[in-house]
Amino acid sequence: MARRFIYKSLPLALLMLAAQLSTQAAGFPDVLAQPSVISSQASHAVLLGVNRAGTRLVAVGERGVVLLSDDNGVSWRQVQVPVSSTLTAVQFIDAKQGWITGHSGVVLHSADGGESWSLQLDGRRVAALELNDAQAAAKASADDPALQHRLDSAQHLVTDGPDKPFLALNFSDARNGTVVGAYGLAMHTADGGQSWQSWMGHIPNDKGLHLYAVTQSSNALYLAGEQGLLLRSQDGGAHFERLDSPYEGSYFTLALQADDALLVGGLRGKLFRSHDQGATFEALANPMPVSLGSVARVGNRFIWVNQAGGLLQDIDSDTLLHPLTAPAGAPLTAVVGAADGSLVGVGFGGVSRLSMPSLFSSPSSSANAVAE
Repeated sequence: MARRFIYKSLPLALLMLAAQLSTQAAGFPDVLAQPSVISSQASHAVLLGVNRAGTRLVAVGERGVVLLSDDNGVSWRQVQVPVSSTLTAVQFIDAKQGWITGHSGVVLHSADGGESWSLQLDGRRVAALELNDAQAAAKASADDPALQHRLDSAQHLVTDGPDKPFLALNFSDARNGTVVGAYGLAMHTADGGQSWQSWMGHIPNDKGLHLYAVTQSSNALYLAGEQGLLLRSQDGGAHFERLDSPYEGSYFTLALQADDALLVGGLRGKLFRSHDQGATFEALANPMPVSLGSVARVGNRFIWVNQAGGLLQDIDSDTLLHPLTAPAGAPLTAVVGAADGSLVGVGFGGVSRLSMPSLFSSPSSSANAVAE
């Protein structure tokens, strides 16, 4: 069964997947067996994610690039990782413990603030885990067509090889974490990544829609993805239910306000908020109808990055996004608040420190962003 991405539903940054798959098909070295290459130009690589590890910044991107900054983004140094696949997202739960997701089903872990990384999961193991789980479920209920469909899909996953990317992750603590990605990939660990369990059978997603975002409140775990897919679990991931979506387009971002209100953003700049765990949604106004690709909380603000690299801000009580003047140069894909209060962005031109003097002024004011 041939599988293809629906490119119109993907954020710009994720279109790099097609190039990587073509490279693998052409017989180039296995990215899972080849460590990343240390380069003096790494700070100018295409970068897709950035996060804080205490006061340190950690950025990730193409060809296994991982960069560290200990001076709030002024300077960066590259560290080597055991793979050269494109890395899509990074999260640290404290100054030491962190994880990275990437193409080829990659999950990397660091216990020393990003100085060193170990491979915890790859696409071959992902496929084997899902196949084993699907076989057990189908054997227990041999007459269930849905379980047979899952088994068929799992067998194709093994046949296809380790070419499917993880696109997002959420760790609530040092032991419990969830990673999601293309074609409904969903894996969970309860021991910090030493072992993993397939959650694909827990999720009502028989079409194998891509999962782009995951977040967790005090009472619920949420997933968002392609074609308006919104999912919620209120029992720690044992079962997921599909929520009534206010929009039929794809969602790429999830965020939680201080009061656990859920924010969901996606295609054409659509942004919705729910104060009742996804039972109902209200639309937030966005004057820039460009797909929202990532979001970061900075102080009491959310900073949204759209597909064109534009920046918007809002605070918890806002019903309107306020555009910021995007920095000149290559588009950004993600931002993070540094320990000194500055904003640091990553994107198609590498890393940028952004000077935004009006960012923390009144909600109605806009700010000018200038790359330093």
